[in-house]
Amino acid sequence: MSYLAPAEFVTKMVDAGESKVFMSTRDTLIRAYMAGAILALAASFAIFVTTTTGSAILGAVLFPIGFCMLYLMGFDLLTGVFVLVPLALLDKRPGVTTSSLLRNWGLVFVGNFAGALTVAFMMAFIFTYGFNTDPGAIGEKIAGIGESRTLGYAEYGVAGWFTIFIRGMLCNWMVSMGVVGAMISTSVSGKVIAMWMPIMLFFAMGFEHSVVNMFLFPSGIIMGADFSVMDYLIWNEIPTVLGNLVGGLAFTGLTLYSTHVRTAPKRAY
Repeated sequence: MSYLAPAEFVTKMVDAGESKVFMSTRDTLIRAYMAGAILALAASFAIFVTTTTGSAILGAVLFPIGFCMLYLMGFDLLTGVFVLVPLALLDKRPGVTTSSLLRNWGLVFVGNFAGALTVAFMMAFIFTYGFNTDPGAIGEKIAGIGESRTLGYAEYGVAGWFTIFIRGMLCNWMVSMGVVGAMISTSVSGKVIAMWMPIMLFFAMGFEHSVVNMFLFPSGIIMGADFSVMDYLIWNEIPTVLGNLVGGLAFTGLTLYSTHVRTAPKRAY
């Protein structure tokens, strides 16, 4: 598997965060767009598998295909840059500032959303034969997910909002472990295995991923689901994004950085 020691791959995480800050606007948008599109296709595939086989766990087992593909191609998800870029700022890398960090996050958000929305329109067109028929079982499943994970949370008010937030935290704890997994090996098979495990876990547990939701909820709205754009933003996307940021950075980025880069003094004997 060609395993790298934690001190080595955490340094790679900081280096990766620094490189993303200085990436051109064009490249940042292209890589984010493709990441959003590929992850949207993977989500659609997982729902197809779940609907046709009746096995939700099988859909979760196969969903990481998309994540592995996009990271092997060097594309960027918002959930990944939430973890990597702040480490470059924390490490005081020259030229890395708060404004450049926010610029990167903003561009990746826009690119991810554009890619996911493109696939949402394409899949909705396919499911409805150009918006001329009902969307069928898979389309209805997507619409149902949108309703249950917006209006379903809204029923519980503040408690529902924080439920989404915590689901978002748990999600990016696992997803960011997948991002790190791509760095702990120098072989393709090693990277895939290390990425597969945490991504399968987050999807099987139904945690909230901001980029996956950029596909699911617009898809539901396009196909006539009974919730609004504001329902989607307030009762899913906003708390999910915030939860993804806090969870990935707190549970993965800062913990790895603090104990493998800025380590505590050695014990005196």
